[in-house]
Amino acid sequence: MSEQAQIVYDPLFPQRWYHFMCETTPFVFHEHEQAWQVFRFRDVQQVLLDPATFSSQTGLGRGMDASLVTSDPPRHRKLRDLVTQQFTPRIVAQLEGRVTSIVHHLLDAVSSTGRMDVVDDLAHPLPTIVIAELLGVPAEDSRQFRGWSDAILERHLSPERERRIQMEMAGYFLQVIEARRQKPKNDLISALLAAEIDGERLSERDLLSFCVLLLVAGNETTTTLIGNAMLCFDTFPDTLQVLRENPSLIPSALEEVLRYHAPIKSVGRRAAVDVSLGGQQIRAGQHLNLMVAAANLDESAFPDALTFDIRRNPNRHLAFGHGIHFCLGAPLARLEARIAFSLLLERFTDIQRLREIPLEPIRGSGTQGIKHFPITFRSKSSFGQNREI
Repeated sequence: MSEQAQIVYDPLFPQRWYHFMCETTPFVFHEHEQAWQVFRFRDVQQVLLDPATFSSQTGLGRGMDASLVTSDPPRHRKLRDLVTQQFTPRIVAQLEGRVTSIVHHLLDAVSSTGRMDVVDDLAHPLPTIVIAELLGVPAEDSRQFRGWSDAILERHLSPERERRIQMEMAGYFLQVIEARRQKPKNDLISALLAAEIDGERLSERDLLSFCVLLLVAGNETTTTLIGNAMLCFDTFPDTLQVLRENPSLIPSALEEVLRYHAPIKSVGRRAAVDVSLGGQQIRAGQHLNLMVAAANLDESAFPDALTFDIRRNPNRHLAFGHGIHFCLGAPLARLEARIAFSLLLERFTDIQRLREIPLEPIRGSGTQGIKHFPITFRSKSSFGQNREI
């Protein structure tokens, strides 16, 4: 049996397949979609660094067609400059205390039970609560956020359901935007309404698209990162003990999770002109699915790419993108995940996955991760309970 026949795509553990495709089949064309899958690191990086040749305006934005993700220069620069003012490292660092309080509250809720679902009880509520507070909307609305963002990322979303979800989100956020226009508060939507660069402000459509983008990207990326980290640490069981003994390695370990099992599987681009990429001819108008998760397993960019090494340095993965579209929310995702694991390991010991419950992969179009990760644990008695959120 050939090596290719033995290596098949496994959505829970895709690393060997990604690695194999980078080595043997760096381009795959899908006739039905008129789209190329691009696997190699150098080719993916080249596309991400060349927005003039490879446009982000793919027409596949699902409610984000006017957002940062789907815009090209010069419009992209203006939008990003306006939004960047609200996501500086200083502003994100100021959230550390609040994120810590939220994580403690979520762990308090399960600490006496000795079991939890890391995805449902921690990874999902944490970023949605943070996003709700950033936007200045009620925390209880974060449940609705989760439903919307999960639906947007479904692989097979019917046109009717897609329109209904877009109308629900638009109606919700337009009400909030109008309320802040009438009475500004100390929240992100009010700040974006007031933000100016060279006398230009975000239009209502821009604001709406940004809210949807923050809802989806800010929610799913962090949620999936935390879930994927648990999957990696379970696959390599010595990791949790190493991190418990040396918590300073948690940031580095999370960077390796981002490389080894990236939350975002692929990002889309469209060729603006006929072009040769890595020796492959691409026609104008054809779509490209940049397999960033595979590029992170390319041996030419990451020696011993299939080795999960929490001390890997350098680790210039593409999990948050590259170039002008590098994820604005990356510092916040890193902060949330770091605090989540720091407190999880500080408060709970003997963490074990409930192996009688099978793992189920996310079936999203551009994401990869797990739907649930149930564990048992022993809780340290030195932490208080019933903290207010």
